[in-house]
Amino acid sequence: MSLSRTPLAAALLAAVLFQVPAVPAQADPPSQVMQQQAGGYRVRIGEVTVTALTDGTVAQDLHPLLQGTTPQAVDDLLARNFERNPIEVSINVFLVELPGHRVLVDTGAGQVFGPGNGGRLLESLAAQGLRPEDVTDVLLTHPHSDHAAGLVRDGERVFPNAVVHVGKPDVDFFFDDEARRESGYDAQYFEIARMTLAPYLEADQVATFSGTQQVLPGITGTVHPGHTPGSAFYRLDSAGESITFVGDLIHAAAVQFPKPGVTITYDQDPAGAKSVRQAQFATFARERTLIAAPHLPFPGIGHVRAGVDGGYDWVPVTYTNRQEH
Repeated sequence: MSLSRTPLAAALLAAVLFQVPAVPAQADPPSQVMQQQAGGYRVRIGEVTVTALTDGTVAQDLHPLLQGTTPQAVDDLLARNFERNPIEVSINVFLVELPGHRVLVDTGAGQVFGPGNGGRLLESLAAQGLRPEDVTDVLLTHPHSDHAAGLVRDGERVFPNAVVHVGKPDVDFFFDDEARRESGYDAQYFEIARMTLAPYLEADQVATFSGTQQVLPGITGTVHPGHTPGSAFYRLDSAGESITFVGDLIHAAAVQFPKPGVTITYDQDPAGAKSVRQAQFATFARERTLIAAPHLPFPGIGHVRAGVDGGYDWVPVTYTNRQEH
């Protein structure tokens, strides 16, 4: 389809801010907000290097976004975590280097949030010595703006040599005009999915999957409907070690780890998203799974640990910076 080529699409792509709600004028801004240098943080999974790349951060007012709780309860949980509303949310992208493949898990926000709010992926890639042309595959967890908008710039493909892997239920849903009219989900979610994926569909560079399927050597994709109909996790296995990229399983760490039943307005199916989060947190804690998440504080890699009263704790990876001889 040609939607991505129209002036309207270009304008929407540059202006749609539906996932960055305006911060109330009376709210104090987050303390110590600074621009950091672009770059990444590497971990070794078996024989594979995984690099967390920063696409920047955005401010999020949690009071209108979180559901199944109250503003006061949110503020109390934030205070326990030495945070206050609005919070600063990371946009993390992950680079996986396989033989013959340079793979991105998600692509960040691109142009959609405006200057200074995300959109730093290409800068971070350059810091690793890589160009957009070097990317062979994109594993899209779902086509929301802060994950998919980095796929395009001014309606054109940013990664001209990449195959985009995405859950088939998301393509079916977001390209369905009837679903757009009748689902009750904001029409702008459909616009951003179509604008970001259409150029790759036209170039025959989209590979869809359903259920659980190997998408690349050593990488398995699994669809977990809830946040979107085709929301996907990707698990990398190498030499007896693994990491699971969990997409938008969680947005607000200080709230949703201790209270995993709290949902967010971005969920297409809040009850489904809640169920997935509760089940997966329990599994990750029991199996001591290493996970990577796009909206946990950079680098967004660590473990989920069982906490109190049915809640969980986040344990980030230990920072390392030395060379073994």
